[in-house]
Amino acid sequence: MAYREVGTGATAVGLRVDDGVVLAAEKRISYGGYVLSRVGKKVFLIKNRFGLACAGLFADIQTISRLMNVEIHRYELEMARAMNVRTAAKLLSIILYQYKYMPFLSEIIFGGVDDGGPHIFVMDPLGSLIEDNYAAVGTGAPVAIGVIESEYKKGLTLEETEKLAVKAVKAAISRDAVSGDGVDVAVISVNKSYEKFYQVV
Repeated sequence: MAYREVGTGATAVGLRVDDGVVLAAEKRISYGGYVLSRVGKKVFLIKNRFGLACAGLFADIQTISRLMNVEIHRYELEMARAMNVRTAAKLLSIILYQYKYMPFLSEIIFGGVDDGGPHIFVMDPLGSLIEDNYAAVGTGAPVAIGVIESEYKKGLTLEETEKLAVKAVKAAISRDAVSGDGVDVAVISVNKSYEKFYQVV
């Protein structure tokens, strides 16, 4: 990823289970090895049905979040119906591809719940769209994905999945210098959606 060349990075993960979706990311914002902030938000809930977890340049992450908030809201006003997760993910994929000559320097995990159940999509800066049960992106992804793959299984509850997501990001934080300072989590299910912060000691 190009953002690694400028010395910024992050760790973000997403997991899908029968009851919903869990997204998590750490909070450190760094540039060129220098820590700019310890309170960066890289996980975003959108309309309590969708969520983003991102790694990359912080300005690009914020812009993508704002774009998706506006575009999903506009679609639902014009069409008078709720957007499903696959349509929202495809919309984000198209937006990213439109910027292919000057791409957003970010990797994205997009998830949500609709009538078809929970979904997780992982995307690169050019908008490639891959649906999976779990994903990890960013500089800490090699560590995080190892933790997830060793413990993920069918039938996990949302609470167990949340703990696994936090454990994966914490493991990456302990081994990745540009990740750190706590874990933000977004949990999306049919019945409720919420965000939570976990301190890293």
